[in-house]
Amino acid sequence: MQNLDESILQKVIKARPQESFKGTFGKIVLVGGNENFGGAIIMAATAAVYGGTGLVTAATDPANSAALHAQLPEAMFADFNDDQLVGDLIVAADTVVVGPGLGDNAQSLHILKNVFEYVHDGQTLVIDGSAITLMARENLKQPACQISVIYTPHQMEWQRLSGIKIADQSVENNQKAVQKLNATVVLKKHHTEIYHDDQVFKLPIGSAAQAVGGMGDTLAGMVGSFTAEFKDAGLDAVLAAVYAHSAVADQIAANQYIVLPHQISHALPAFMKKVADQNTETHIGFMN
Repeated sequence: MQNLDESILQKVIKARPQESFKGTFGKIVLVGGNENFGGAIIMAATAAVYGGTGLVTAATDPANSAALHAQLPEAMFADFNDDQLVGDLIVAADTVVVGPGLGDNAQSLHILKNVFEYVHDGQTLVIDGSAITLMARENLKQPACQISVIYTPHQMEWQRLSGIKIADQSVENNQKAVQKLNATVVLKKHHTEIYHDDQVFKLPIGSAAQAVGGMGDTLAGMVGSFTAEFKDAGLDAVLAAVYAHSAVADQIAANQYIVLPHQISHALPAFMKKVADQNTETHIGFMN
């Protein structure tokens, strides 16, 4: 098992090229947020916007439209009940995030199946929250096309998906389950573990200040954002998102008893600018 450190940030977060536009930095569609859990998709979309993705669309229940526009005018809205509209948006996306606040009823299952129908080769699909629970309960298989699939479960969701009880979630047992999935798994816990093929990474930072509702939604949005924006970075984009999520939280927790998820998102642009500037300074020093 390899411990992540801040060097993963320098590998991924670079200064933006001046000759660029919003399309340069990726397109992401986030699907979730039923009428009772709109906050989840708004937090995930907030992380995607503040993480720097060029175009962000939240496909959610119409009940969440006003709150989304009021809190996050940079994000676009789509009605997640409109199968064709959502499908068209997914086809054009670099990354799709599904699950934050989606719910686990018949409507939720229909929406999830619709997402799976439209994802296609070359995309990244981040599966979070209730989408994982639905897959486990309904024995729904992940799409068979050539996409990068990333699961972001907490330990109970991982138990449902893998069949491994929390007490038995050892590295060895988790690796076997991950290899059957042919996916990357970000297992959220104290010192989160990331599984990819035969590689295992451990997050050595983070604290109990992050034990707040919505923290996982924000992480899913960041993973989605980084994989869309830094699409050539592959697995490193996932690792950088996971590390940045807790690194920012640790900075906030130095002065607060708890960290609110949206505070992490709001702090991201300054945090990423500092990393990019450090990269530039290192490069200039090397050239000199």
